[in-house]
Amino acid sequence: MSNTRGNLVPARIYEADENGNEIGGLEVPCMFNPFEYTVSKTNTYAEKSKNRSDAPAMDFQKAGAQTLKLALTFDTYESGEDVSKQTNKLWKFMEPVESRSNPRKKEPPRVAFHWGVFRFAAVITNMTQKFTLFTKDGTPVRAKVDVTFTQHNDVNDYPAQNPTSGGGPVMGIWQVIRGDRLDNIAANVYGDATRWRQIAEFNALDNPLALRPGQRIVIPEISGDSGS
Repeated sequence: MSNTRGNLVPARIYEADENGNEIGGLEVPCMFNPFEYTVSKTNTYAEKSKNRSDAPAMDFQKAGAQTLKLALTFDTYESGEDVSKQTNKLWKFMEPVESRSNPRKKEPPRVAFHWGVFRFAAVITNMTQKFTLFTKDGTPVRAKVDVTFTQHNDVNDYPAQNPTSGGGPVMGIWQVIRGDRLDNIAANVYGDATRWRQIAEFNALDNPLALRPGQRIVIPEISGDSGS
């Protein structure tokens, strides 16, 4: 696997089966990893009035699909090559293909976005491309692409890591709130604040003090003596 322009392991978007596993089709490695990504989900409720209560009763209607939004940058300034040769691969992920379950039907390709411990199995439902840099003859050499993925199947976004890759079983996911630190998260989940290093290493956190509200952190299972 080639690294990004910054010599980092790249995030990837690839053709996948319904569980997010690679099927050996088209793959697009990111030239620059995204600075952040946003995962959201909306459930629908209907309000029912309650005569003797200030708060209405909530009647669940349906669960919404989980979506992932991210911004990608592609740059071919050094080579002078048309950057759309790279971004056109992403557009291929939106071209309908023959359905696996019904050859008479067309459906969008199933894909997965995979970066580190995070994997999102989905279809691409929206993509916007903006060219921001050109050569003297008008060849585009830099593009920003905003992509929205919509999950088609309830797949674990943080699958357990292969033990041979240096990861391990996942205990759960912690969503950061304002004021959270890795030591108090470790104290909460393990009963031992000194275990914060295992969480930092598992999530490849360069600055364990710079947690953002809403950030999701994978909590690995641990065994043996304290990592203090």
